[in-house]
Order: sequence, then C-alpha cells, then structure tokens
Amino acid sequence: MPYRAPVEDVSFFLKHCTSLPHLIDQGEVDLSFDLIDSVLEEAGKFAAQVIEPLDRVGDTKGNVLKDGAVTTAPGWREAYAAWTQAGWNSVAAEEKFGGQHLPSVVTSALNEFWNSASPAFGIGPVLTMGAIEALTTHGSAALQGLYLEKLVSGAWTGTMNLTESQAGSDLAALRARAERAGDGSYRIFGTKIFISYGEHDIAENIVHLVLARLPDAPAGTRGISLFVVPKILVNGDGTLGARNDVACVGLEHKLGLHGSPTCTMVFGDTGEGAVGYLVGEENRGLACMFTMMNNARLAVGIQGVAVAERATQRAIAFAQERRQGKAQSWHGEGMAPIIAHPDVKRMLLTMRAETDAARAICLMTADALDRARRTDDPTAKAAATAEASLLTPVAKAFSTDMGIEVASTGVQVHGGMGYIEETGAAQHLRDARIFAIYEGTNGIQAIDLVTRKLPQEGGDVVAKLIADYRSVGEAVAALNAPEFGRAGEQLAAAVDALGRATRVMLDWLSDEQSANVLAGATPYLRLFARAAGGAYLARTALAAHAAIAAGESDPRHARRVLVARFFAEDLCPQALGLEAAVVSGGEAVLQSEAALVL
Repeated sequence: MPYRAPVEDVSFFLKHCTSLPHLIDQGEVDLSFDLIDSVLEEAGKFAAQVIEPLDRVGDTKGNVLKDGAVTTAPGWREAYAAWTQAGWNSVAAEEKFGGQHLPSVVTSALNEFWNSASPAFGIGPVLTMGAIEALTTHGSAALQGLYLEKLVSGAWTGTMNLTESQAGSDLAALRARAERAGDGSYRIFGTKIFISYGEHDIAENIVHLVLARLPDAPAGTRGISLFVVPKILVNGDGTLGARNDVACVGLEHKLGLHGSPTCTMVFGDTGEGAVGYLVGEENRGLACMFTMMNNARLAVGIQGVAVAERATQRAIAFAQERRQGKAQSWHGEGMAPIIAHPDVKRMLLTMRAETDAARAICLMTADALDRARRTDDPTAKAAATAEASLLTPVAKAFSTDMGIEVASTGVQVHGGMGYIEETGAAQHLRDARIFAIYEGTNGIQAIDLVTRKLPQEGGDVVAKLIADYRSVGEAVAALNAPEFGRAGEQLAAAVDALGRATRVMLDWLSDEQSANVLAGATPYLRLFARAAGGAYLARTALAAHAAIAAGESDPRHARRVLVARFFAEDLCPQALGLEAAVVSGGEAVLQSEAALVL
C-alpha cells in the first residue's frame, strides 16, 4: 500500500502538547501554524511521491563499488537532486548559512516522513545535518565559510567517522592517527568501518568528520581530536581542487538498509596522508563529535518511529483485505477480514499505541531542544537543556526498540505472507534492526540515562518530569470520562512505579553501588518510557476530548482517546514488573557467570 504521512496527527500534537504555540506567541519562532501545516503537507507528499517508490529499488538493487567509486541504486541520484532543489536539506540549519532554521519539533516530524518512505535514503541527510551542527557549533570561521553553505544546500554531504574494527562502543581504543603539517592542516591515517554514505554518486563532494589521535595526545578518550577531511580538497575560493587521499575499499553486505552504502574508508593509504582540518581544539574532539551524535541519536529514534509507522500502516491495510475464518463481530458474507478478529485487533492496536508513544517521546525531546535553543531566559534555557539531555537516551532507545518490535508484529499480522519479501513487511523488520545498534547501542543509552542523566541537579530534573507525568494522570482521573476507562488509574500506577524505581537508582548511585545501577539500567529505561509515553498520549487524548466537547467532529479525536486508553490499560501495567526487575532483578544478572558458559 502507498505510504501516507501522518500530517494531521503530528500537527495536532505540535499544537496541543508542545511549547511551539508559546514560542510562536513570544516571537521566538517566526512562523504560523498555517505555514507549518503547509510544510508538513508538502514534506509528506514528497516522501510519498518521490522517496517511497525508491525504497524497494534500493532494497533489491543496492549499491555497487567499482574502482573505489560507489554507484547508488537506480533513481537515487534523481531523488536526491529533487530533494535538494526543493530545499529540504536546509530546513534545520541557521539562516546565516543558507538554512531555514525551522524548530526541532518540525524538522523531527519531517525526518519521520522521509524515513518512513525510505530509511536507507533518510539516514544520509541525517548525517549531513549532524555535520552541519558540529561545524556550526565548533568549527572555525574559515571552516564554516568553506563548507557550511555547500553542506546546507545539499551540494555536498557529510559523514561521521568514528568506528574502527577494535573501537566500536569504546572509542578509547581508537587508532586512527593525525600528524601536524607545517601549514596548519593535518595529515590523517587509518581505517574506519561502518561509514554510512562514506562514498556515493549523489553529491559532488563528501565531507568526512573523522576522529583521530595526535602523536602526543593523552591516552583514552581525552586524547581524541576531530577533523574535517573532504573527499575532494576545497580551494580557498570554495571551488573543488584535487582528490584527497581518501578511499572506499569495501561495502558491507547487510541485513537491511540495502539502499544506504555502508563503507570501509581508508585515509592516507597512498601518499603522505589525507589532508584534514581541526574542528575545535586538539584532544577535544569527542566533545565536538557528541554535538553531532546527540543530533543523530534523536534522529535515529525518529527512524524507529518512521519504520513503526510504515509497518503499522501496511499491517492495517493487509488486515482489512485478508479474509480468514469467522468473527463474532463480522456480519458480512463469507470469511471475515482478519481485522475483525480480537487478537489481530490487539496486535494492530499495540502497533499503533507503541508508535504514537515513541513519536510523542521523540517530539517532546525535540521540544525541549527548541526551548533550550530559543529561550532567552538563562534559567529556563538551562532547565530545558537538562530535560533534553535526560530524554534523548529514552527517545533513541525506546523508539528504536519499538521500530523493531512493531515491525516484527507487522510480520505476524501478515502471517506466512509476512515472511515473504514481496509483501514488504519483512523489509521493515530487516531495516529497523540496526537502529538499536548504531549511534550508540540501546544498552549504552540506558547506562547513559541512569549514570549521567538521572543525577542531574541532584535528581531534580527527573523529579520534575515525573511530577509532570503524575499531573497528567490526575487530570485524566479527575475528568472521570467513560471513554478513558481506567486510564487515569493505570497511568498513575506506572508513574508511581517510575518514581519508586528512580529513588532506588539515585540511592544506589549515592552509595556507589554501580553494579546494581548498571544491571537495572535497561528495564529502568523501558519503565521510564512506559510512564512518559502514557503521559504524553494521555495529554494528547485530553486535548482531543476537549475538542470533541467543543463540537469538533474529526473522527481522529476519538481514535486519540482510544489509543491513549489502550496504552494506559494494556501497556502501562508492565511498569510494575519493570520496577521489580530494576529493584531486585539485578542480583541474578550479577551472579550469572555459571549460566553463561558454553
């Protein structure tokens, strides 16, 4: 079935659940919702009409490496050209570099549409936008002048070169080296693996951001520097010069994302080294790269939402068409469509609720970023920055987990046909599997959440969020509307479970019981997402209920209430089990050596 971007649902959430209306009213965002709706609508059309038809082509044809050059799948170059000509590559960048500087909540929604259409296409611009942000924040005026306009326009693309064969999650093991040259530039040597869009034919130049170590650098991550290493050297007037000593020597054969070229890149293999230029300060490269990585982590969370949305749409369409057996609610002729069977309804409603909750968490993370970047008040800015920092690992990990789980359920809805490639359901599962791995594995996101983000301001940041979630549950309970069922009660129970587990985690941190904290990190993150997702969906449902009471007849309002109720009544009860796993489940994990022997 053709993809349809959820423009109306995103627009409703932005208007009723985020800070965007306030930022517009205060003049901190110079946009109207009429314009935002038009942007969302046009992006959805571009995704459905230009990008989505290429997704299957990219999956089946893939990329070809010959003599160091990568040829992308048929139609890829033309789609990217249309993308840049339409201005989509510039939506997030600052205006002084040729960008449109749209709010993060809007650009996150656009990223969802494009990645629903094809995540293999969508990941390329994500990396370019990350490179733009890193250079905007940390690059010298000279680097910004030479590179940003071309990156923002999409004439050039960007990459992120971290991973080496011995240095995956642990960048302290990085071996790529940099040597100072006499002219202020550097020479880069080494091999990087798993580099998305490291080589391709869709743009005239590729700007690699590369982590490397100087000869006199301190050991570990404190000795890593970040460099701009262009595929083709850039002259002082911005024109392209000679080819740099950078080469793609291999393409990975992957489970999914076949349309995205995943490259092995070699720097400085044929001469005196690849020419590179320092970003920020020497030995401070990891801090610079984390600017890019944090941007990418939210974007990858959005990828999880995107595939979940596409898988949900495909599964619902199939369930409406496929007929099997009898169903009590079916009164038509012949066999019932499988969507009439209660277990299929349960699966589809779970897919919808998990997808909507993941989207809400990602958009609220983006909303916190908007408040941090656009609010003038320093106290409010600091609070929003801390909130965004706390929510980012939740957004990345939960949303990518849901991308996998929802896509897997989509295969189940299709039955045997889901296991057959021609339906497209299997591709969603194959594509989604990497999201929980790249840009920081989900286990690392959970560790980041519990060890770095929970202790912020002595636990006050997480306490304020929990209080906000509790107030939403209280509002649902106070409404006492039959359409919400026991949603208020169940959401309150989930939030209380999160509060208790959070206190335990903070106590363990203060007592230096790090092993217990680490053992409970992953179930704690899922518990957090259950409470946060339930609260954000309930807030959406309250706004929808108010719209119905005001006489609006949009049928989507009733659906929003039902989805929030289902999430609260059927998924939030998992919170008590997750709390138990956090509080007492770690002992078995820490004593597991005897069970982990082959």
